[in-house]
Amino acid sequence: MCLDFSKRRTQSRKNAYYHSPDSQGVYDVIIVGAGPAGLNAAIYACRAGLSPIILEKAGPGGAIMKSWEVENYLGFPSIKGVELAEKFVEHASKYAEIKSFESIESAQRKGGAFRVKTSGGEYEARAIIIATGTRSKELGVPGEKEFIGRGVSYCATCDGFFFKGKRVAVVGGGNTAITEAAYLHDIGCNVTLIHRRNELRAEKAVQQKVFDRKIEFLWDTIVTSIYGDKKVSSLRLKNVKTGAESDMAIEGVFIAVGEEPQNEIARMLGAALDERGYVRTDRRQRTNVPFVYAAGDITGEMKQLIVAAAQGAIAATSAWEDLKNTR
Repeated sequence: MCLDFSKRRTQSRKNAYYHSPDSQGVYDVIIVGAGPAGLNAAIYACRAGLSPIILEKAGPGGAIMKSWEVENYLGFPSIKGVELAEKFVEHASKYAEIKSFESIESAQRKGGAFRVKTSGGEYEARAIIIATGTRSKELGVPGEKEFIGRGVSYCATCDGFFFKGKRVAVVGGGNTAITEAAYLHDIGCNVTLIHRRNELRAEKAVQQKVFDRKIEFLWDTIVTSIYGDKKVSSLRLKNVKTGAESDMAIEGVFIAVGEEPQNEIARMLGAALDERGYVRTDRRQRTNVPFVYAAGDITGEMKQLIVAAAQGAIAATSAWEDLKNTR
């Protein structure tokens, strides 16, 4: 089907400007994921004359919603993660409809379009941008799954409020772990940071956050079990150098040991993955599947907000170029 981008009508809806799908309800591009990559992709797609729609399994905003404070995004020397995410969503909402809380159930190509079925409906588009990001890794220890929501958490800004004045542990040594430990300390938690190495992996500027707050450290230590009755009450710890084991009384444990790619839709569409499960792309964010693109943390590139947003813009521009050439 030929596309005439120059004649595509624009809808004004609550100060929003959407490009409508065609008469058969087919969009130009489905964007899966409403984090910085997906939101920016929607802006660039719409401004190029495409009709985008965003599908998000949770609420919009992405992983930045978990960041207590962002200090390295151009133009914002310091801003709360939630506040910055709200600005992103407000901006992108003027260019594309965001379908929140719709999990992808299936995705396949039929004829000249992709058909995506979600928990809320079915959508068709001529191109797909995968911006699904990552999910928190689990420790994989006894008691972890059993106590999720009852003392085990993967998001301090989401759940920290419930642990004010209580003793909690943060497990990990990267940027996320350090930021979460600093946040929990600032809201009144008694924080111990547990790390399996004897030095942190976080950026130096981020590390200073915990050193300034004089947060307690347990170096060379791993969690081997999480105990409790109705809620978490203690951790079993092991020193990786000496092998010595000990128990630690605790009321909450925040796990921040890395991320893994949310690549389910990529697998459904046959997009090539690397050895870690991240989606392979070229410099223009194209995957090995025609008209399928990937942007943001799902590509496994430098996991930074500004990089994700830039990749979203590139993916949308590539989609526009490719669709334009099908006319």
